[in-house]
Amino acid sequence: MIRFHNVSMRYPTGYEALKGVSFALPRGSFYFLTGHSGAGKTSILKLIYRAERPSEGTVVIGGRNIDQLTNRQLPLLRRSVGVIFQDYKLLYDRTVYDNVALAMEVAGQEPDRIPGQVMRTLESVGLKDYTYQNPIALSGGEQQRVAIARATVNRPSLVIADEPTGNLDKEMGRRILSLFQTLHKQGTTILLVTHDVDLARELKHPHIEMVDGEISYLPDSARLVEESLS
Repeated sequence: MIRFHNVSMRYPTGYEALKGVSFALPRGSFYFLTGHSGAGKTSILKLIYRAERPSEGTVVIGGRNIDQLTNRQLPLLRRSVGVIFQDYKLLYDRTVYDNVALAMEVAGQEPDRIPGQVMRTLESVGLKDYTYQNPIALSGGEQQRVAIARATVNRPSLVIADEPTGNLDKEMGRRILSLFQTLHKQGTTILLVTHDVDLARELKHPHIEMVDGEISYLPDSARLVEESLS
């Protein structure tokens, strides 16, 4: 599902966010990406949905080298990837319902499917009572749950999330992680960024650890082997 082969990423300032990163995550797997702030975790997520391009190396998502996608092909990639941003990126002039429904509309879902699926998803993240409020009136943790609902409403084949439980209390954080567990059991590939290594260990999913733009720990299950490059 996700393959990075000798990926480096340098900004115009000369700062090297990633240095020769290689790993492979199988379809239907669940991994955590851990490391301190500035370790390169968010850069990896940006490359996956092609908000950025690698300076060197190859990024393959779902069997396709995404650096070779045309501008017309890029929306199709992004519809198959649910992205949960650390800064939410919600539309504050629209209601919670509209923010989540928009993801289904953009994906071309049948209009009559949208209301029921949106409401089920909002209920799963504990936001049913906030359906018609504007996100700006919500707390940070509530806004984060709106972002999670928006990213998962289409049941994408891949979900990537940047600190999805960072602004949630412990109880709601566990509820959200349970939602990710359910998606994983349904076949969704999950990659969650967290600084909390204990969380990864508690859930017993493998983790990849980053330090200063390089992988410092990589489980055998995520190693990129020569056979996977063909």
